[in-house]
Amino acid sequence: MKKYLALFLTMAMSVGVLAGCGGGNEEPAATDGADTAERTTFTVGFDAEYPPYGFKNDAGEYVGFDLDLAQEVCDRNGWELIKQPIDWSSKDMELNSGTVDCLWNGFTMTGRESEYTFSEPYVDNSIVFVVRQDSDIQTKEDLAGKIVITQAGSSALTALTNTEDNDENLALAATFASLEQTPDYNSAFMSLETGAVDAIAVDIGVAQYQLTNHSDKFRQLEEPLSTEQYAIAFKLGNEELRDQVQATLDEMVADGTFDAIAANYADYNLDQMVCLGKE
Repeated sequence: MKKYLALFLTMAMSVGVLAGCGGGNEEPAATDGADTAERTTFTVGFDAEYPPYGFKNDAGEYVGFDLDLAQEVCDRNGWELIKQPIDWSSKDMELNSGTVDCLWNGFTMTGRESEYTFSEPYVDNSIVFVVRQDSDIQTKEDLAGKIVITQAGSSALTALTNTEDNDENLALAATFASLEQTPDYNSAFMSLETGAVDAIAVDIGVAQYQLTNHSDKFRQLEEPLSTEQYAIAFKLGNEELRDQVQATLDEMVADGTFDAIAANYADYNLDQMVCLGKE
């Protein structure tokens, strides 16, 4: 009898221990945005062919205005910056899967406010048209019957295709012979140079970069397609990480570092486009 009693007690204790380890089969709580205190790295998703915001220089290094800002944010928080080039058309998948912590690469917040958790806007941007220097296209109206190209997944594409309160731009796009898409703007400018397309719809910062380096090949139409603002996009609901980055950016504005970084890109008019901390 003692032998059976001992066996019963042993089994009962084992069941109790297993139940305690199982914790009632509860799922662990989500940790998105709750790890800033323990964070050691900060992964920025960017388009590696989007100068001057993010691109690969002649030495094969990823550089650019947004990456410079991100590096300073990381330096001040003791994080290692991981520069993660992504296919821009897959940006939402990269962000929502946690592959990147944010999208920081001339990313338009205008019209997307409900889709991401955004920082405060830091650049006032315009979408413009660029044509060949010898083109007879002078105004937007001259684009009728022409082939226009833009980047897939870009704000320029949205500006030309969005069906909500966008009648003027939709009417303009309807006059084009076609509206083409390309994975990156470098390819778009090569297509423009060869005459495969007639115009590019592109963000003004990217346009200014190309015009600064290739003023003999391209020129910009005076009237913009639309205006918007850039901000850093975090996964929807990740307010803790957004607030940490925003607080650091505000410090950089207050001590002049933000404007000093922008001044390094004065050739592309970025120093005139930054709006964070401006009245």
